[in-house]
Amino acid sequence: MHLTKAEEQVMLILWEMGEGIVKEIRDQFKNPKPARNTVSTVIRVLEKKGFVGHKA
Repeated sequence: MHLTKAEEQVMLILWEMGEGIVKEIRDQFKNPKPARNTVSTVIRVLEKKGFVGHKA
């Protein structure tokens, strides 16, 4: 399974952080930062692909 560029960027940040919420992940991007909804969507796609999980 391949990652898109956006998915790869989020995964690199998560690998460095270990875990985090959307705001924390978004804050790690350089300017211009992606929209919050964009990061959230990428994380949901990564979860569907089995790369990440979440806690409620």
